[in-house]
Amino acid sequence: MLCGLCTGVCPPNAMELTPTRLAVLPNCTECGWCVPYCPVGAISGGRPVVRRGRRDD
Repeated sequence: MLCGLCTGVCPPNAMELTPTRLAVLPNCTECGWCVPYCPVGAISGGRPVVRRGRRDD
């Protein structure tokens, strides 16, 4: 599930959502603001672990 909630709360605007993946841009500071907004726990330590619509376990 790629809902995009994290992209709206990212202070440096360092996340980009496409229809198939969530990309972390180079300006990510790993602040962690996005972590509590992810309803499926797909973000760890401020970095998404989502690739191609699936969680990387």
